[in-house]
Amino acid sequence: MNSDDSRSFLSALIGDGRSLILFTAIALLFSGGGAIFLSVTGHFLPHDVEFLGMQPVALCELNQCRIVHFMIHDRLSFGGVLVAIAVLYAWLALFPLREGESWAWWTLALTNATGFGSFLAYLGYGYLDGWHAWATLLLLPVTLTGLWKTRRLCSKPLDFRAAAWPVSWRSRQAWGWLLWMMWGSGLVAAGATILTVGMTLVFVPSDLDFIGYTREQLNAINPRLIPLIAHDRAGFGGGLFTTGLTVLCILWKAAPSRHVWQALTAAGIVGFGCAIGVHYPIGYLDFWHLAPAWAGAAVFVTGAWLLKR
Repeated sequence: MNSDDSRSFLSALIGDGRSLILFTAIALLFSGGGAIFLSVTGHFLPHDVEFLGMQPVALCELNQCRIVHFMIHDRLSFGGVLVAIAVLYAWLALFPLREGESWAWWTLALTNATGFGSFLAYLGYGYLDGWHAWATLLLLPVTLTGLWKTRRLCSKPLDFRAAAWPVSWRSRQAWGWLLWMMWGSGLVAAGATILTVGMTLVFVPSDLDFIGYTREQLNAINPRLIPLIAHDRAGFGGGLFTTGLTVLCILWKAAPSRHVWQALTAAGIVGFGCAIGVHYPIGYLDFWHLAPAWAGAAVFVTGAWLLKR
């Protein structure tokens, strides 16, 4: 007996394209999880070791392992950002995109452009990460195909009015929404700043105080060390900028619901948990370095509490 289903296996897998967006989210989730795992275990990727010509254990013999700890601090934070973006992309695919919301598609298009585009930051510091390049080249066609396919789902016209603009500013929901808009704006500003620092100065004064070496001394230890650290910083900054942009688009256009609150809360917990939590085991406790992160976390937590349904 012949089946009436004439679809190919591949077209069934791709479906309306949302499976490819989910695949992108899963790839980001595994990449972020891998970055967190390597950071916690103190390992470098093989191509990093090859580029440096040094093992982490050799760097750890210098000044109480501060150089490796500093690199772990950037990499674990980057891992948290990737997981946060994965959560938000999965939510966009599973909810508003399924409902034909054009803003969800444009949010994915815009933030994938900034996310993938931040890879080009390597032009500023001169270290081309081969694994990162291959991962980008392999994932980009999947994401672009997903965007091309899901464009057909956009049955509702795009407009720029806020979906959840408060009727009254006396409600807890209004203040919670405002605080979360501040959270998203803070992520965008912080991401742009860190990306710029990574491509130019690489370090702020507190970084060098923690590491215990000047730029000249780091160059003397290994001339490839600063470009590798710059790569980590710029990557984290680009990811943070993309997360903030995604958060702002969702807050502006998504109708309040339990599932959007859960997705944003999960993204914030992972992001802040990694970015703040890594500082304590490595002992990087400069007040002015941590103050913006703690202030952002306070704004995020208060907003989550006010918006909880």
